[in-house]
Amino acid sequence: MFRGVHNINMDAKGRMAMPTRLREPLHAQCEGKIVVTIDNRSSCLVMFPLPEWEVLAAEIQALPSIKPAVRRFQRLILGYATDLELDGNGRILLPPSLREHARLEKKVKLVGLGNKLELWSEELWMGECDLALKDALSEEDIPDELMSLTTF
Repeated sequence: MFRGVHNINMDAKGRMAMPTRLREPLHAQCEGKIVVTIDNRSSCLVMFPLPEWEVLAAEIQALPSIKPAVRRFQRLILGYATDLELDGNGRILLPPSLREHARLEKKVKLVGLGNKLELWSEELWMGECDLALKDALSEEDIPDELMSLTTF
């Protein structure tokens, strides 16, 4: 279970260290093997422990690729998918194509979302937070599924 927002500095080569408290679950769940791909709706990256990715990838591959929109989705998500592994220091090396897509520079945000993680540029993450706060103030735009969560 991944949660929290983590501030991370990425070096010029695209190396970033996973926060210490995430390393142990990643090693336990997948021996430090993760898959990173793009998010097709936001300019961020999505990281999955390898077992989680394998389930999702099978579902994506099973979609009817005869439909052009499905085929485009498959090309993006599966095409950008990259296998990575934590090194001995708990770091990963993000390829340039992924860094470019998410506009990642030195300061990045790693966001835990339960079974996966998102990686954002600091600037884009702050914009995403601003949008979420604006949405929270406008009840007419909030889906019924969220309105049923009365504790928030």
